[in-house]
Amino acid sequence: MTEPWLASGVIAVVRLPESAGLRGVATALAAGGVTALEITLTTPRALEAIAELASQGATPVVGAGTVLDEKAARDVIAAGARFVVSPTLDRSVVRYCRDKGVACVPGAFSPTELLEAWRAGASLVKLFPASAVGPRYLREVLAPLPFLRVVPSGGVSLDNAGDWIRAGAVAVSVGSALVRSSDVVGGEAALTARARALVENVAAARGPLAGTPA
Repeated sequence: MTEPWLASGVIAVVRLPESAGLRGVATALAAGGVTALEITLTTPRALEAIAELASQGATPVVGAGTVLDEKAARDVIAAGARFVVSPTLDRSVVRYCRDKGVACVPGAFSPTELLEAWRAGASLVKLFPASAVGPRYLREVLAPLPFLRVVPSGGVSLDNAGDWIRAGAVAVSVGSALVRSSDVVGGEAALTARARALVENVAAARGPLAGTPA
């Protein structure tokens, strides 16, 4: 079962040099059908941006990325993050998120790491960096481990998002291929158009998996 915040199958990742204007970015993404927005802690004033967007109860649902330890997990959840993403596995982060009822998406790469993240209690596991392997790798990993719920991140684009979904990904995490610095001021229409095209590509790829016409 897919969580409502992941309904679009797209997590839009914001990793920008400043956090000003993110309300417009969130609005543009929502207009394109994206249901999840990840603000990385490498973005200046990320906690304030998470708190502002979360307090408005906006769509897309706001989460935090680049969460490296339990303290960071505490901070972002206190700010209102509804999901927590990490580039690596920290069991204390997974445990804290589970205790708070917040989805946790740690990063992993090898089959062993992906399985360890799942066994640690992760809601989803981020395949990172996905660009180093490609969709075929995920398909082969899921053959013996079909219960894993994997979200590829790093190198996912409008062109290859559907390939990842057809390979078995439950969603895709897309950063600079979707959200760019130029979108913050005056680029909202272009962002909405990219978001809509991406969501439509994911939906089309999910169709055959769900038994619906392609």
